[in-house]
Parts: sequence; C-alpha cells; structure tokens
Amino acid sequence: MSFNDFGASTAWGEPEQQSGDIVKDAIRKERILKEIAAAQGDLQALVARVHSVQSDVDQLTSENSTLQMYIDNLTMQMAKRK
Repeated sequence: MSFNDFGASTAWGEPEQQSGDIVKDAIRKERILKEIAAAQGDLQALVARVHSVQSDVDQLTSENSTLQMYIDNLTMQMAKRK
C-alpha cells in the first residue's frame, strides 16, 4: 500500500478554482443573498399580518364575551318574569 499519492487528490482538500469559477461563485452568492433578503421581507410582512389578525381575534373574543354576558342577563331577566 502506497501513500505517495495521498495528498494529490483534491477530494480531501480544497478544490482548485479557476478564475471563471470565482466570478460564477460571486454571482451565485449575490443571487442567494438577494433571495434571502426577499424572503426576509416576505417573512416580516407575514409576521405583521399575523399580529394584525391576532389583534382582530382578541377584539372579537372580547366582543363575544360582552355579547355572552348580555345574553345571559337577558335570559335571567326572562326567567324572573315567568
């Protein structure tokens, strides 16, 4: 078994890059960063929408509670009249 060619394989080390690969990698990284920024913007919009909907749900829950108290009071008044 010979270890003379052990360091020759690029599979274990950094791959050799050609000048065209550096430019392609830079373009790819820039595109990915733009996609990430766009996704973050979309996520921020979704979070804002979730907060808005949660506020609406809280308001409706409060209104439902008030209506339930009103219905209970009316029911008790009707029961007293009979």
